[in-house]
Amino acid sequence: MNENCSQGQLTLGCHLSISKGFLKMAQTAVSIDANTFQFFTRNPRGGAAKAVNQQDIDAFAAYCAEQGIHQVLAHAPYTLNAASANEQVRAFAFEVLADDLRRMEHTPHQMYNFHPGGNSQQSIAESIEQVAEVLNTVLSPGQTTMVLLETMAGKGSEVGASFDDLAQVIARVELESHLGVCLDTCHVWDAGYDIVNNLDGVLEEFDSSIGLGRLRAIHLNDSLNERGSHKDRHAKIGEGKIGFEALARITNHPMLRHLPFYLETPNELPGYADEISRLRARYLQ
Repeated sequence: MNENCSQGQLTLGCHLSISKGFLKMAQTAVSIDANTFQFFTRNPRGGAAKAVNQQDIDAFAAYCAEQGIHQVLAHAPYTLNAASANEQVRAFAFEVLADDLRRMEHTPHQMYNFHPGGNSQQSIAESIEQVAEVLNTVLSPGQTTMVLLETMAGKGSEVGASFDDLAQVIARVELESHLGVCLDTCHVWDAGYDIVNNLDGVLEEFDSSIGLGRLRAIHLNDSLNERGSHKDRHAKIGEGKIGFEALARITNHPMLRHLPFYLETPNELPGYADEISRLRARYLQ
């Protein structure tokens, strides 16, 4: 269980830029009353990654211990597609996942999230096999990083629009103990799951397909779209079709409230600070 929640505090943060280093990200998170954060491991639309700065990482670890930040989430670049029909793109997925997981061990016992990918030239079942192949290649028994498969909205051929897609990937991975799931509220809503009117039913389906023990993080986002649109367009909290009340219920749900929540809403820091403040005000101690 997340330590912050066990102390009666909502674990909530937003997406920050790694360009100024780990310590700066943690300090920025604290400045807006966040106690976790998410960051891209490298350029989200490219492949370049900054060199590891051990001095920065050591200062980050000390600062997090002082401030009570226990868990952060890394996010793979959007260009990573483990099921691509393009061999160069697929080779990039092998390379980046392996490199990122090596780099993550400089900040041990954290989480790493990625979009499973897709391929319009083949079936979802074939793509699932390809995603599992990549994971079987890059995961190692001694790693401390928990790798998260993200739920997706179902655009085109992407894997992850159904909970069963992710369950099938996990079932094909030998080191499955290193795998979890990040549930994105915008994505599952756009995929057709009714988290507004039937949250308990959605969680029961997740538990039946994957197991709630695999759920390690939540991207807390509103959606510009109607349920089942398969479009994936995030909205600010309370300004979309999901709505503030439904999202606040998610942070308070007894099966979810111990998890870390990450905002990926279209905001700058003041907007994130406002969302964090409003969600904290509705969190039941």
